[in-house]
Amino acid sequence: MGEVNLDKNEKIESKFDLSSLWSLEEWWTVWLGIVLIIAAIGNIIAKPVLPGQWGGEGAESILAAIPIEIVTGILMTGLITLIIFALAVFFSNRQELSDFLKGYPVIFLLSILAYVLGNYAPLRHYGFNDVIWALVIGLVISNLIKVPQFLQGAVRTGLYIKTGLVLLGTSILFDRMLALGAMGLGVAWVVTPVVLIVMYWYSQKVLKMHDNKGLAITIATATSVCGVSAAIASGTASKAKQEEITLAVSITLIFTVLMMVGMPAIVQLLGIDPIVGGAWLGGTIDATGAVVASSALLGSEAMEVASIIKMVQNILIGIIAFGIAVFWVTKYENKSTEEVSVNFTEIFTRIPKFIFGFVGASLVFSFLLSEPSVQNSLPILNGFRGFFFTLAFISIGLDSNFKEMAQMVKGGKAIQLYIGGQLLNIVLTLLAAYVFFSGQFFNLPF
Repeated sequence: MGEVNLDKNEKIESKFDLSSLWSLEEWWTVWLGIVLIIAAIGNIIAKPVLPGQWGGEGAESILAAIPIEIVTGILMTGLITLIIFALAVFFSNRQELSDFLKGYPVIFLLSILAYVLGNYAPLRHYGFNDVIWALVIGLVISNLIKVPQFLQGAVRTGLYIKTGLVLLGTSILFDRMLALGAMGLGVAWVVTPVVLIVMYWYSQKVLKMHDNKGLAITIATATSVCGVSAAIASGTASKAKQEEITLAVSITLIFTVLMMVGMPAIVQLLGIDPIVGGAWLGGTIDATGAVVASSALLGSEAMEVASIIKMVQNILIGIIAFGIAVFWVTKYENKSTEEVSVNFTEIFTRIPKFIFGFVGASLVFSFLLSEPSVQNSLPILNGFRGFFFTLAFISIGLDSNFKEMAQMVKGGKAIQLYIGGQLLNIVLTLLAAYVFFSGQFFNLPF
């Protein structure tokens, strides 16, 4: 799952540099989203051509999914997406461009296969859509055979999912995003610091991880905030060893896969309201991509709520990293706050950049475009967004070798800390999700 993580090419910069605007893949998720939005509004691109439904009335044969007349359109969709993502790879790390160009056609074809399987009507009725099949296909390949090196160059979960999230902003009206975001603060900004503080206290007072403070705070932040990005940021702020950051990431990823599959099933099994379930998933699952895919199983409104809550939570990355740095140098290094190696610029630097694109897209579609332009371009952008999510979950599956990840998880205390903290997180977030999104205490903008 991306570098053994959900965001394979993610980098946490120590300071803002103007060159990062075109040299970081994080920023390219925004630029690609903008390019696609302009192209859709200007009728330069059409809705992506993808396999259709089959197995139902009038379309029993699998051949109905890909009739001969749409093959050219599917290939054009592959070419367009290859070009736009190749741009990001070229400017962010051109040494990897060759492997990307070799591997992307395979990722694309696997995604098309996921669409074919996901459009089988009898199974789709029970939630087995293209995203679920994409994850399954990737997991089967990764865990039964060794993924070729050239294919790894196109396994770019963060690039695909975050570009899709920028496009998701076009579907969410800004006033609704503000309303959901305000309620999301109650889930993301109340529960998160409580879980973080309790986990770190537990690591020191109960588990006695006195010699592994950096590991403890890294696991606590990854669990309470948002997984990989938070682990890297907090690990850097606390000067944790590289192997400690890797261990924290590995533990998080193993359980992320389990949670993204299991939690939607629990929501449906227990009859939890989908909106409350979406808020629950958004506040607990440790990766934005996993949140989006798993909450989509509960419906579009649940996905909207989950995505916004996760974004609100992502904003805490820089703030918490700054707080950890201050805490570390003053408590453990006996220095003054003036000697903290990070500054407030890093709060901006460490915030995931796709959030800016998401908010910008929402503003444009809420206030600047005419209704006809919105209605004409949304189907195009939603089509690409859905396909990017499928690409992302092929990538997650391909990068998720359970045997390799399990070998990285060493030491019982680290596992105890994660499981204890995640259980607390799950319980508190479910309570907060009910309070803020059940409709019993606050009016929902639906």
